[in-house]
Amino acid sequence: MYAILTIAGQQFKVEEGQQIFVHQLSAEEGDSVSFDEIHLIGRDKSVNIGKPNLSGASVKATVIGHQKGNKVVVFKKKRRKGYRVKNGHRQSFTKLKIDSIVG
Repeated sequence: MYAILTIAGQQFKVEEGQQIFVHQLSAEEGDSVSFDEIHLIGRDKSVNIGKPNLSGASVKATVIGHQKGNKVVVFKKKRRKGYRVKNGHRQSFTKLKIDSIVG
């Protein structure tokens, strides 16, 4: 069984027992979270499609922890002007384990 859902503005295809990284959520490590923006649920040979969401469907997940992604270097330069700026960015992620898909 799998589902396509929206978490923090991004769509993910998830299965039970899968671990995924999403943009940082305001939940503590070990908390249980539930998502109800389910667009599609697929079983063995049947598929339920929402318009745009399925009513009564939900995905339950457990927060494993919070991590930071790889550093992205942002470098700006204007030629012949002596202007150079170097910045970096590390995105914060939340690691989730999908417990159950209901619907």
